[in-house]
Amino acid sequence: MDTIGNLFSFITGPVSWIIVQFHKLYGAIFGPDTGWAWGLSIVSLVIVIRICLIPLFVKQIKSMRNMQALQPKMKAIQERYKNDRQRQSEEMMKLYKETGTNPLSSCLPILLQSPFFFALYHVLSKIASGDTIGSLNQQLVDSAREAHIFGAPIAAKFMDDPGTVQALNASLLDVRVVTAIMIVMMSASQFFTQRQLMQKNVDLTVKTPYMQQQKMLMYIFPIIFAVMGINFPVGVLVYWLTTNVWTMGQQMYVINQNPTPGSKAQDHYLQRLLKSITQHGEVRGRRKRNVIQAIVAKGPDRNDNERSFIGSLAKAGFTAQADGTVRKVDPAEAEAEAAAVRRQQPKRQTKAKRQAAPAQPGTAKTSLEKKADQAEPEESQPGKATPARQAKSGQRKGQQRPKHPSSKK
Repeated sequence: MDTIGNLFSFITGPVSWIIVQFHKLYGAIFGPDTGWAWGLSIVSLVIVIRICLIPLFVKQIKSMRNMQALQPKMKAIQERYKNDRQRQSEEMMKLYKETGTNPLSSCLPILLQSPFFFALYHVLSKIASGDTIGSLNQQLVDSAREAHIFGAPIAAKFMDDPGTVQALNASLLDVRVVTAIMIVMMSASQFFTQRQLMQKNVDLTVKTPYMQQQKMLMYIFPIIFAVMGINFPVGVLVYWLTTNVWTMGQQMYVINQNPTPGSKAQDHYLQRLLKSITQHGEVRGRRKRNVIQAIVAKGPDRNDNERSFIGSLAKAGFTAQADGTVRKVDPAEAEAEAAAVRRQQPKRQTKAKRQAAPAQPGTAKTSLEKKADQAEPEESQPGKATPARQAKSGQRKGQQRPKHPSSKK
């Protein structure tokens, strides 16, 4: 870890400067040598970093939405090449390239936080050894060495030997109890955040490699952090626990306010929206009107949640308008409009009909659709009997055997 920390030493200057500035603020309130002053300084460092990463988070959400929109095509590729894993992967990569989607976008926030993470580790390692670094002079280093969080120094680690812990004026039992609790909380928050995403904000009706990847990360990341956590100083554990809590809260907000179409979160959101409309008789808020406007614009392409929402609106005596508002109508009239929309829904075709259906003009063909155009029916040549005509006339293909003289003509 020290070698990795040295690789990111170029960013230790800004990290140490931010910590020092926050320490001045919190030190005036809680005392300069307290764990509260140094611990809150690390928490504030996380908040600054995560605020700077909000544009990346928005990009991550958009990429995940694109992945959701590709679920039907990805499922079609799986069914077509279910016995050829290599070809299936090649077609998936072509689809990602055609749509400009990055399946690894969910890992970008973690990757971009890594330099700050290892820089903080490097700073805390220098504090533990009593060396100055960046904006931390000797006086601040001595102050940080005296800072304890629930009895554990911010520079102490779970795997430290008794001599190292004693040099930091702490007991080995306190250090291991505090670090063990923080490691468990860090891993649990990581698992809960990913589990919340998988259960509430993902359409689980479609099984794709992307879904399997997210499910795998849900179990792998907590294990990785639990194993690595025993070598993290208390201050780094504070950093990572704080960023996990931030991610959890940020994700909960997105799931509640902007859920993925077709997910359980969208169903819950539309139920809350329906309750609000029935209580107030109108749509309150521009964002809610935009949601209804998007649902109306989809027409027969709505998912089950959206169709159920339109039907429930009709039963309550409302009909959704193209501008995102609702209009109070007679329940029978609203139900008739909803029934008319349901009749416009295209019936589900069989697999044979879907494969035989011609591509619509003006639409871009995917790699799967292009293969259907490669096989053209051969035109029958004049004077040459086709296999169908031969079967109909009773003639056999190829040279025929001569009849026996005794056979009847």
